[in-house]
Amino acid sequence: MSLPSFNLNLLRTLDVLLETRNLTGAGRLLGMTQSAVSRQLVQLREQLRDPLLIREGQRYVLSERAESLRAPLKAMLADMAALMDGPRFDPALCTRQFVISGSDYIADHMLPEVMAVLGAQAPGVRVTFRMWESGHYRLLADEGVDLVPTVAHILPDSLHGRAMGEDSPVCAMRAGHPLAGQALSLQDYACADHLDIGGGGDKSSFIDQQLARAGLVRRVRLNVPFYSTALRLLAANDLLLTIPEHVAVAFARQAAIVWSPLPLDAHTYRYWLLWHARSQHDPAHQWLRNLVHQVLFQSIHGVSQFQRV
Repeated sequence: MSLPSFNLNLLRTLDVLLETRNLTGAGRLLGMTQSAVSRQLVQLREQLRDPLLIREGQRYVLSERAESLRAPLKAMLADMAALMDGPRFDPALCTRQFVISGSDYIADHMLPEVMAVLGAQAPGVRVTFRMWESGHYRLLADEGVDLVPTVAHILPDSLHGRAMGEDSPVCAMRAGHPLAGQALSLQDYACADHLDIGGGGDKSSFIDQQLARAGLVRRVRLNVPFYSTALRLLAANDLLLTIPEHVAVAFARQAAIVWSPLPLDAHTYRYWLLWHARSQHDPAHQWLRNLVHQVLFQSIHGVSQFQRV
């Protein structure tokens, strides 16, 4: 079925003309000259095959066709405006499921804060939390992950993000470790037994690269996927764990953990909240990422508040 050809740009002019019944007044509302409105009225008459406005003395009256167009035209323009503006989003009515991916540190320390705020604003929203795999941005592109708080340095063009802060790595250990309270030498650091965390982001490859340039190799006795497991192991064994300083601060709140500066070149962890370009203009996603960013930014367990203490 073919639709009749019509210049849709004229609909707004028609609506104003039907309301004002005055070319000068219509031009003022439309930001157009009277002559421009007059030319558009000629086009409207040709396309609708009706005089629409009929001069009667010093004023115009509407034809019967023009009268019949007033209500449906307003409804059509309202529908078009709603179509262009997109759906209105009300968190209180939202029942969507979102997927957030991150480390168990995020899940243990900050996800409860996120869910508390979500529960107050959007009780119908459901959340699935998935462990993040370092650099696996396909999780955002192809596997339905909505948000990822993570360390990142170079982002693919298909991703958007908001910075959450930055800090540097430190060498953490139990308070009773033989190296506790000492300035670490590169030799001491390399020859000690190490604990490493393999989940939630790449935070340690720079260590081995720098040690290799000095002809050294560290002894990683144990590699675990979770921060929570690493904390228990660190508190009970003579191991070194290289972690972001804000995480060391959080660990020290829970156990007798101390830390020392690394005997390595300076390194910076940059933290982002990331999402895929496909979600950039989604009103529900915009609301979610603003909420999550605000909660993570304000959390005492996050990097942002650590920088302020």
